[in-house]
Amino acid sequence: MKLSALILFLASALCAPLSEACTSAIVAASATVAGRPILWKHRDTDATNNFLYRVEQPGKIGFVGLFNGADELNLDDAWMGMNDAGFAIMNTVAYNLPANSPEWIDREGAVMTKALGTCRTVDDFEKLLKALPKPMGVRTNFGVIDAEGNGAYFETDDYNYERFDLKDAPDGILIRTNYAYSGAPDEGMGYIRHKNVEDLLATQLSTASITPASLTEGLSRAFYNSVTGFDGADSSESWAIDQDFIPRHSSTASIAIEGIKSGEDTSKMIMWANLGYPPCSHVVPVTLTSIPAEAGPNAESGAYSPMGLDASVRMLEVFPIYRGSGNRYVNLDAVRAISDEQFKISLEQYANGARLREQ
Repeated sequence: MKLSALILFLASALCAPLSEACTSAIVAASATVAGRPILWKHRDTDATNNFLYRVEQPGKIGFVGLFNGADELNLDDAWMGMNDAGFAIMNTVAYNLPANSPEWIDREGAVMTKALGTCRTVDDFEKLLKALPKPMGVRTNFGVIDAEGNGAYFETDDYNYERFDLKDAPDGILIRTNYAYSGAPDEGMGYIRHKNVEDLLATQLSTASITPASLTEGLSRAFYNSVTGFDGADSSESWAIDQDFIPRHSSTASIAIEGIKSGEDTSKMIMWANLGYPPCSHVVPVTLTSIPAEAGPNAESGAYSPMGLDASVRMLEVFPIYRGSGNRYVNLDAVRAISDEQFKISLEQYANGARLREQ
């Protein structure tokens, strides 16, 4: 791999349209095989690398958070995480909520960092939203779970929020992409990706057989479009246009936080973390006290995750056209081979994580 090619490729990622195009879900314990709730986020962002880090501050709850890679260690904005109290949080941008005040924007990461350091329950997070100074600088769907199995989305703008509880979901799942149910109708983005999730999980939801792998492996590796019916796994085509799949050119992580059963110690929580472009990477199990070196800010070049950088190199084969609109074309032959290889590693890591929980 030539360094110049990698730099050109990463630069093209910054030109990809609508990079903040995350897909997410909260799954009730009753819909999962293990009887534990799951908080999942497939992250899309202009930040081409993520890392995980354990944060401990005096008088606050310790937590493991997902942070943007940078030349220096910066822990101000967590984009997903879980804490020692069994609370976990993530977000997706909601483009049909009122726009932010121009002088105070992009504060979602700061809010989630504060929440991870102070909140123990879903209700605590609601209290935090009420107490924060306004405008909050957010335009987002916050998704949260806690140690008692509660879960909710808070569709939140600068001044207001709307709460949607997991217990009210008839099929045991809440899904959010880049629009809010309480926002302006038919505006925002991600309607097709939302339907992709529904279609791909339909059978497992009907049998209450969701697992974290259903999300990190079943959804984040799926080149499926619910409008056209195209499915890269069943197609003999060598190329596809990167449009309305869950994995996108701008995808940088897929993380499923598996909560605990009522009465369990929070040490049983596991964050199943795939860092990098998900089809070109694999899951590693993360606990509140243990983060694999490949997922931390341990690259020689700065505070970047080695596994994320490795995935970026593999991604050069999946998006081999760098000029013009080339980053919108997926080489399906390449991604099938790479994803299959990384999927096998994920399965091994899921087995390792299960043993880790028992220990």
